[in-house]
Amino acid sequence: MINSIAASRRLATRVLAWQLVLVLAAAALFLLQGVRAASAVTLGGMLVVLGTAVLGLRLFAGRQRVGAGMALVDLLVGMALKWMVFIVGLYVLLALWRMPALAVLAGMGAAMAVNLFALRFKEQA
Repeated sequence: MINSIAASRRLATRVLAWQLVLVLAAAALFLLQGVRAASAVTLGGMLVVLGTAVLGLRLFAGRQRVGAGMALVDLLVGMALKWMVFIVGLYVLLALWRMPALAVLAGMGAAMAVNLFALRFKEQA
């Protein structure tokens, strides 16, 4: 086995923490445009953080996996739930609450940027 479940769980926790940090940094930058823009960045970024948390909980829920097939099913269901969070959240933010679209997408982009670097800076054991 190349990677343990514990190492994957630690990586998921680190990704969530860095996503929160980047979302708050982006919100601080957008605070120059006003509270509404900063709120939109924060809420857009929190959609990604929530989606990542839902996926992580689905994958690392603590129950025993029977085999690779069940792990794949958990991954696919977790990804489907993550995308449902994105789509429903975007609808609520953009259509119902009428948040600034650029700010919402900037928050989502800041949080998703963490995924590009997550494996590059994994902890050295």
